Amino acid sequence: MSETVQQLERPGRRTVFGHPTGLVNLFNVELWERFSYYGMLGILAYYLYYSLEKGGLALPQATATGIVGAYGGLVYLSTVLGGWLSDRVFGMERMVFYGGFVVMVGHIALAVLPDLTGVGVGLVCVALGSGALKANASSLLGTLYEKGDPRCDGGFTLFYLGINLGAFFGPILTGILQTSAGFHYGFGAAAVGMAFGLAQYVVFRRNLGEAGKRVPNPLPREALRKTVGIAVAGLLVLVSVLLSGLVTLANLAKVTTGLIIVASVAYFVVMLTSQKVTAIERSRVRAFILLFIANAAFWSLFQQMFTMLAVYSDERMNWNIFGWTAPPSFIGAEEPIWIILLSPLFAAMWTRLAERAPSTPMKFAVGVLGMGAAFLLFLIFAGGTGKSTPALAVLFILAIFAVSELMLSPIGLSVTTKLAPEIFRARMMALYFFSVGLGTSMSGVLASFYSSRHEFAYFGLNGAVVIVIGLVIVALGPWIRRRMEGVH
Repeated sequence: MSETVQQLERPGRRTVFGHPTGLVNLFNVELWERFSYYGMLGILAYYLYYSLEKGGLALPQATATGIVGAYGGLVYLSTVLGGWLSDRVFGMERMVFYGGFVVMVGHIALAVLPDLTGVGVGLVCVALGSGALKANASSLLGTLYEKGDPRCDGGFTLFYLGINLGAFFGPILTGILQTSAGFHYGFGAAAVGMAFGLAQYVVFRRNLGEAGKRVPNPLPREALRKTVGIAVAGLLVLVSVLLSGLVTLANLAKVTTGLIIVASVAYFVVMLTSQKVTAIERSRVRAFILLFIANAAFWSLFQQMFTMLAVYSDERMNWNIFGWTAPPSFIGAEEPIWIILLSPLFAAMWTRLAERAPSTPMKFAVGVLGMGAAFLLFLIFAGGTGKSTPALAVLFILAIFAVSELMLSPIGLSVTTKLAPEIFRARMMALYFFSVGLGTSMSGVLASFYSSRHEFAYFGLNGAVVIVIGLVIVALGPWIRRRMEGVH
């Protein structure tokens, strides 16, 4: 590639804090998208299982947490569609905008449509829109850096700071609105937040250069009719399954988990057998398989913040703060506090360490081990009754959530762009989000087993299993590194 083309594709001559200017735009759009997403997610479980008198839909609690977990899984499952449309039809840059618009429509539906109609329409739109936006925003950020650029991990960590600023303010604002004015005002605030994100993206999208506007593997015109036919057939199958009663609200999380497993296996098979993938790229995909499993294990515990821990916050936590009782949805804002404080330190640390930093498998292992250990700390309060767990104590447990997340999640985003085969860049990022989605849907499955009477077994088993997975990654670290072929 010529120097002229490199300059055109990577607007890297201008920088902000040593990073490409496009990082600022993606930082802001992801901040507002996560503000809307986590703001809505922070009150969703309560909306589903609270009584009609409290403005909820009065669903069984286990069904409500299962829906939240399944919905989160479907968000990440939909990244396959967003990644495919990016690679074959629109390009990453336009898919970020289209995805954000559909997210906004979904939040508006939740705010104005009543009962399960609003839930159905709203969650489908937010899932599809977030799937399109998330995979492509992260992949688009990766195009701003050359492969091997030591700033890349630091850039993704700063990007992650934007995610968590949104994740912090979203649940606080929607929680206050929900308790003072009602659930639909909280959902409306999420829609306004996404509108802000879209507005700034449009104004500053020129800073992203030309790389994200290219369609890497354009769909041939003669294949368009066949593709539309397959899409229509798939939609008819989906409608038939829903009408048959095989999928219900009660088993939605389990079905979603199974779908993501099948889709993930299919994606790995396609990448490993494609003639367009080189031998080195194929080796890197094999290394990614174990990172995929570790990531799914991590998120199966972490995402319980919006399933099991949402119930725990409502029933077992004392939210009295200097005489004011905070909404239980504030638990969704506690962990991002630590991310906001620690992200700049981690970004600076990875940039300074550069090639001396721990290997990616070791970072993953530490993140998984930390997540398991954090769950074990809840054993201190196991067996209590009523709202006896201090919010301040949980705040410090969630500090371990945050450190573990910083060791694994932004690094996972970064390494996925490095390990991705050239023709599967966006779809490889979708595969990364499959692992997050698998963990998220599992968080809904696992939450159905939670009971305040069996807290010791629940926290102990969840934490112990994930720690074992972390130790396996430590043991297999050298095998993974050898197959990463030039990626640290």
